[in-house]
Amino acid sequence: MKEAQNVTLVFDIVVIGGGASGFFSALNLAVSRPNLKIVILERGSNVLTKVKISGGGRCNVTHAEFIPQDLVLNYPRGEKELLGPFHSFMTGDTIGWFEERGVQLKIEEDGRMFPVSDSSQTIIDCFLAEAAKYNVKILKEHVVKEFALTRCSPKGRESRKLDFAKADSEKSYPWKVITSKGIFRSTYLIAATGSNPKMWNLLEKLGHTITPAVPSLFTFNIKDKRIEGLMGLSTEAAVEVVGLNLQSEGPLLITHWGMSGPGILKLSAWGARELNDRGYNFKVKVNWLLHVVKEEALDQLNDLKYKYGKQSPYSYAHFELPKRLWKKLLEASGIQEELNWGDVSKSMLEQLSKELTEGIFQVNGKSTFKEEFVTAGGVELKEVNFKTFESKVLPNLFLAGEVLNIDAITGGFNFQNAWTGGYHIAQAIKNRES
Repeated sequence: MKEAQNVTLVFDIVVIGGGASGFFSALNLAVSRPNLKIVILERGSNVLTKVKISGGGRCNVTHAEFIPQDLVLNYPRGEKELLGPFHSFMTGDTIGWFEERGVQLKIEEDGRMFPVSDSSQTIIDCFLAEAAKYNVKILKEHVVKEFALTRCSPKGRESRKLDFAKADSEKSYPWKVITSKGIFRSTYLIAATGSNPKMWNLLEKLGHTITPAVPSLFTFNIKDKRIEGLMGLSTEAAVEVVGLNLQSEGPLLITHWGMSGPGILKLSAWGARELNDRGYNFKVKVNWLLHVVKEEALDQLNDLKYKYGKQSPYSYAHFELPKRLWKKLLEASGIQEELNWGDVSKSMLEQLSKELTEGIFQVNGKSTFKEEFVTAGGVELKEVNFKTFESKVLPNLFLAGEVLNIDAITGGFNFQNAWTGGYHIAQAIKNRES
């Protein structure tokens, strides 16, 4: 197909964005209404780039949570709005969709779900094969410059330029999209552009309200002797942000730059705006013993002192802590290696109980979680009909994925939002075209 800026190409549906939600919308629609002409416009040279890098290249497709009321609890923004849609399409439906196309998924211990192949390319190949099977056009390197809702019919002035699809004389194509390579008209427009500020600006010009974006999934930059040299160590912990009602628990991973892992990423998601307001300078309290409080820890330490009086506290790690971490906490409590348990003073034990259950760490900055950049922000949810994912501001405009002010914690939940939104958009357009 020849592409030129002075030629207007007509489709029934134009999808802006070649990512997860854009593809899922287009493919589900193409399967149910193969007569419709659908095009996906991707600004980059590759499609499905987030799918490619998700889960370290394995693609964390969804999460093994099968109750809608529980699933929505993983969305700091969008919890209320997604409950209804999840009753129609959620985890089990996603599994079935991929299995019908020969892609088997597996559940890992933490509930994350991946293709059995452990390769994101399996998901990409599935999508591309479906697109080819149902004649969904994929046009790359089409940077959208502008789109607008008009009431121009193909019978009008621009009809002389149409060279790809014959316009139905009884049908209008009110949406006009101008890209770096061409002009497109369509009956329906699907915006599945992720956290793209330029697209948010265009939507805002057309009347939508945009919540400014801030990072949602990020790790905490911490320089502290207590975790220095412990890179790669992971252990269960409870973490809270001092001064804010933000708490989480789960695996905490010590990295070169500070702290990461699900326990930290949950905090970053739920506290995205508050932590941004603080300039990412705040304190966290870490309980390395999860639910054990300081007084209980002190009692257990006194028992250890009585039981192992002639042994060094450095001989064995207690409380099922990693030995390297245990030694760091002993050092932070002023307990020297030459001391035996019997020599450890009351004040040292009190300090150790505090380090174990109420350790305070200063956070100075953040780092993006791998390459899976997720933001909190986007189109205001009150401006979207979540039965159809259609704009309440602009007719025949549908919005899916991270273009909306919806985001989730890590673990496959953001993709589930993309699949659910894409499914409902396809259903809504299918019903109108029936």
